[in-house]
This record gives sequence, C-alpha cells and structure tokens, in this order.
Amino acid sequence: MRPKVFRKRLFSAAKWLAVLATSLLSSGAMFAQASSPDQSAAQAQSAAKDKKDQKSNEPATVKLRIQVTGPDDKRIGNASVYVRFTESGGLFRHDKLAELNFKTNEDGSVKVPDIPQGKILIQVVAKGWHTYGKWYDIEKDEESIQIKLEPPPRWY
Repeated sequence: MRPKVFRKRLFSAAKWLAVLATSLLSSGAMFAQASSPDQSAAQAQSAAKDKKDQKSNEPATVKLRIQVTGPDDKRIGNASVYVRFTESGGLFRHDKLAELNFKTNEDGSVKVPDIPQGKILIQVVAKGWHTYGKWYDIEKDEESIQIKLEPPPRWY
C-alpha cells in the first residue's frame, strides 16, 4: 500500500474514533444528568459508607516516644534513632518495610509520628556508645519506650 493512501485511511479511522468517543462521553453525561435526586443521594450515602469501611480496614496507629539514656540515667542527645515497620499497600499489595530516621534532642528523647501498630524495629546509634537494636510488638495507641545504651566494649 502506498504511504499516501495509508495516511488517508489512518486519518479517516482516527476521525471516526474521535466521533465515537465524543458521542459516548456526551451520552454518559446526559445519563448522569437524567438520574433522579434520590439515586444521587443513595450514591452519596454508599460512598460515605465505603469511606468508613476503608478507614476501618486501615491498621491502628501508635504514637511513640523514645527516651535514650546511658547506664547512669544520663540522657544521650544527638543519637540517631531508626524506626522500621511494615507498611501495607506496596507493589502488588505486598507489605513493604518502611523506615523513619530521627535524632534525639538534648533531652535524649524522640517523638515518632503515627505509625502502624505491630512489629517495630528500633535501632539507636550514638557516638561513644554500643549500638542498640530490638524488635518491639506494639499494640497500644501511645507508647513510651526507655532505651539504655551500654558503653562500648573495651579494646586493649
């Protein structure tokens, strides 16, 4: 087939597709306008119910406060705190491991924003202290965790 004829046929097919798509879209808009107010109110109620169901399906959250101290209850500031937790809704609806990174303030504490309840890994790294890491199973709405760091092992 010659290129000129092919272009004409392609252009003609594209015009027909555009006309068809426009007619389908306009008929859908007319149908939506023709629906009765009772149906639209029922649809709004069902949408609100669906939103409530989605909220109930979301996992409960927890607010964490982590306090980092040394062996003599001395508060450790500027320590790196890593919080890892599973987050639902990843690729192909598989859970994925999410991580938040924080630094402790001069008080040695960190406030962690809402994260899902369940298994949570907390790791603490501070200069001059032994690295800490532990999995916690959190089931409350608010939790305060005290972490005591040990001095580093002595090398001779």
